[in-house]
Amino acid sequence: MLRVAAAIKSRPASSSAVVASFSESLARTATRRHGVRALSVLTSSSSYFGGGNSGGADPCVQWNTTNSRGGSAPVGNSRPNIRAYGCGIDPTSIITHIPQSRTPTTNATINYRSFSTAVDATHESLSPTADKPNPIAPHTPSSTNTDPPFSKILIANRGEIALRIIRTCRSLGIRTVAVHSTIDVRSPHVLAADEAICLGPAPTSESYLNVDAVCDAITTTGAQAVHPGYGFLSENAEFARRVTELGAKFVGPSNAAITAMGDKITSKKIAREADVSVIPGYDGFVSSPEHAVEIAEEVGYPVMIKATSGGGGKGMRICTNPEEVREGYQLSTAEAKSFFGDERLFIERYVEDPHHIEFQVLAGRKKKKGSGKGKSHPAMNPFPILEGKEEYGELDILVFPERECSIQRRNQKVIEESPSVLLTPETRAEMAKQVRSLVRNVDYESAGTVEFLVDEQQNFFFLEMNTRLQVEHPITEMVSGDVDLVRGMFDVAAGRGVPEEYLALMDGDDDGAIVRHSGHAIEARIYAEDPLRGFLPSTGPLLQYIEPTQGPAHEEEDMVDSGIGSGSVIRVDSGVVCGTPITPYYDPMISKLVAYSPEGRAEAIDALSDALDRYVIHGVGHNCPFVADVLRHAAFREGRTPTNFIPTHYPEGFAGVELTDEEREELAALSAAVGGWRMALLDQPPLPCTAAADDVEADMVVCLGGMFGEAYIVAASDPESSKLTVRPWTAKDDEKVEAREMEIQIGGYEYTSPVVEVCVDGVEKAIQVQPEDNTGMFAVKMHGADVNILLMSRTEYELSRHMKEPPIRDTSGLVLSPMPGTLMSYSVEEGDHVEAGQEICIVEAMKMQNVIRAERHGIVAKIYPAVGASLRADEVIVEFQKEE
Repeated sequence: MLRVAAAIKSRPASSSAVVASFSESLARTATRRHGVRALSVLTSSSSYFGGGNSGGADPCVQWNTTNSRGGSAPVGNSRPNIRAYGCGIDPTSIITHIPQSRTPTTNATINYRSFSTAVDATHESLSPTADKPNPIAPHTPSSTNTDPPFSKILIANRGEIALRIIRTCRSLGIRTVAVHSTIDVRSPHVLAADEAICLGPAPTSESYLNVDAVCDAITTTGAQAVHPGYGFLSENAEFARRVTELGAKFVGPSNAAITAMGDKITSKKIAREADVSVIPGYDGFVSSPEHAVEIAEEVGYPVMIKATSGGGGKGMRICTNPEEVREGYQLSTAEAKSFFGDERLFIERYVEDPHHIEFQVLAGRKKKKGSGKGKSHPAMNPFPILEGKEEYGELDILVFPERECSIQRRNQKVIEESPSVLLTPETRAEMAKQVRSLVRNVDYESAGTVEFLVDEQQNFFFLEMNTRLQVEHPITEMVSGDVDLVRGMFDVAAGRGVPEEYLALMDGDDDGAIVRHSGHAIEARIYAEDPLRGFLPSTGPLLQYIEPTQGPAHEEEDMVDSGIGSGSVIRVDSGVVCGTPITPYYDPMISKLVAYSPEGRAEAIDALSDALDRYVIHGVGHNCPFVADVLRHAAFREGRTPTNFIPTHYPEGFAGVELTDEEREELAALSAAVGGWRMALLDQPPLPCTAAADDVEADMVVCLGGMFGEAYIVAASDPESSKLTVRPWTAKDDEKVEAREMEIQIGGYEYTSPVVEVCVDGVEKAIQVQPEDNTGMFAVKMHGADVNILLMSRTEYELSRHMKEPPIRDTSGLVLSPMPGTLMSYSVEEGDHVEAGQEICIVEAMKMQNVIRAERHGIVAKIYPAVGASLRADEVIVEFQKEE
């Protein structure tokens, strides 16, 4: 029937004997590409870094370790000294094989364009050696400072940002303390740190937002400094003050700067004083829904309701009429109180069709030589704490190339890139000038971000300043070269000022100058949310999780025609491993997937698309298919990306990736080839075929979408070649429709790995293949499209056409919970008549307030769960009376 690289023609003696007729260069590429980080579920016999490693040297203890008495810790399969507090159980039963000190041979600055590609499924590369750096702290150039700015820091955060900070700490030789909730006790950031402290139960108010608990952890561990990451307490001035009172250093701006810029109303007043363009609005607090309506009428619709202490799209609503203002006030108030502990709101004019453009800054003063020392933290090595400005020099301000963050859903950024395709050089210089003016006016020191809205006519308006490290900072690091923003924050906090090598990157010395940059970087936030269900949060364990290989996307000498430019680099910032549970307590972001290309934007987009094809996530819904579809969209590729991109191009929501006719034909041919390979790998009889290529029974019917899906006839052009012909079943007898011939090659395919390297007519691709279910279907993912595949002979397919499709369950009389969450309130009672679109209830998930509306009119017959109940996805909330 089909003979693709001889895999279907005959059954091999073993899977290792299955060899595709695949070019040597693609085979090498496939081998390299399958060096993925596939971390196993954590157990008492396996470590986060090494997996099961009984009987041999534990790779994670290969770091230079020092015990508490100053001697060398043993290297091998033994536990180094660790300290874990607050859990009430033996710490060694919580955290296994955590190095006491991970001090590399050189202090360094992370170069995110120089990743090691020698990463394999056994995580051997997670143990650093002289010739193979650790991907958690990639290869780095030398730093001008050989002594670390701090000896120990506490990270007041979790997940990927905590691991991101640990990377820099390792490169600088700084010991780390992780804090965690009880539900995060085995999270990767806890296992990666040198010490760990349990703050309390899972709810953020009792753990990561519990200022007293975090401060107790600082005192207990003797941490010299605290890095807050982003979110949680990162912009909490009271927390920063408490940290300073303990004698530790808050790695961030001053209390005054946080207070001034963290309050959206105050920040706008300060911006005006600094001659920064500001959006028209009401510079006061909104006191009630009716007050909100009054302000909106005065400002003019549309308006934006925003949380005064907000950020990250939380507590924000766009309103176009009084009814939406009243509803938006209630929802924004609840979200603001839940996320920030501050329910104050303000209102400003909503700028239609803008681009969201932001500038990363890093500012600081260097301490003058010969100046005296400040206070030091008790119970640790003396370290000066900054007390006054008189001992410091002028404020150095680095302004980095802008980031475009316009692809947003519900004001939450999804895709970011740098630089922007919108700005002209003149606009960029003027915006950078205003950014510097604002930073000077606030006397801001540390990393921060100044955000603007920019219209198509290059008019720009100040939006806000985030007084912390941004989620999307990786793309700035990628285009700026040898820059590590976390390291810069440490140096500024330690009184060393902005690193000299960073200041040397400035492209000029006028106020409109920015840091020199090259190439293009683009980042996608990968969320545990189901785009096919309105992007509702998805919870549960990651049953299968394999990240795309970090580092160069291709090595030039091994290049085949992949459509990806040479020099492209992939970076993954994640905080999960296989088995990590995604819970409703925290933000659903799984990772940040970043692609950089020195050639330009189109090549960076292609590299990111390719990485998405290789990103395996199973167990929870996720937005990878949606991101892949956005990257394919013509408007996005052309740079037409205002903030209304998603509502404009997806007005009815996301219904899945729609493959082109040519792509569906390729998928049919690849599915037939992969099906033959799978039979051979499983030592199963070959698929029904005959030796005669012109025998119609030698054809295979490939059904895309299962038995009742779109059918294609796939046949071998030549029994001894890897060329296949494909034509739609509907055109099987139409001689006018010429079958498409294509050459299909497969390499690097193992039954245990879902990622399959393929080549279609000389163009390299990656697809994902999941095993057969009990109906014989297997699943293939290509370009973000998940398709169930069923292979049949022509006779089988002819007979299957007489079968009826199974009936679909009628849920039109029910209101179902679209996601797991907590039922907060009802807007109806039993016996009420409701109209289509009317609010039924509010369900809170991931701290977001979600309004559940009726999809039809009817009378409420039964209300099932009570207020406060925990809901499952698809759980019945309300049942309507049956219509006569």
